[in-house]
Amino acid sequence: MKAMNEGRKDKALREHVLYLLDGGGAHAKFDDIIEGVPAKLRGQIPRGLPHSLWMQLEHLRIAQWDILEFSRNPKYAHRKWPEEYWPTTDAPPNASAWSASIKKFRQDLKAMEQLVKNPKTDLFARIPWGEGQTILREALLLADHNAYHLGQMLDIRRLLGAWPAK
Repeated sequence: MKAMNEGRKDKALREHVLYLLDGGGAHAKFDDIIEGVPAKLRGQIPRGLPHSLWMQLEHLRIAQWDILEFSRNPKYAHRKWPEEYWPTTDAPPNASAWSASIKKFRQDLKAMEQLVKNPKTDLFARIPWGEGQTILREALLLADHNAYHLGQMLDIRRLLGAWPAK
């Protein structure tokens, strides 16, 4: 009976984490934030803010990839903060760079979700090449980081007059 209860708890925990990773609850969803962003606004920085939509998107992609790599790769190498976590330009070089960043973000998010979904992944085990981190911590960090920056992107869109009233 105890093992069955533990199995239910494990399944419930995984479902909660997946819900957060997908932007569930009070969080804005990635696809809603990036849908319909006019190309001419992708590199604009609103007055009083430090980043453009492109800079935020690339930062999200890079940081998410970094968290995923740390979670699964024993040969993970730390990046330099902050220079290797932000793009060097305000705007994407072209429309394909914008699309590629979105595609890669989705792929890496899916990979983290698969890691969490996999019942063989011990969410509580320390990552051997880390300093006490667990897959659970990294997945929650990723959900939190994404939610934070997606909220910033929503504000940028509002300030640029590009957030649709629904």
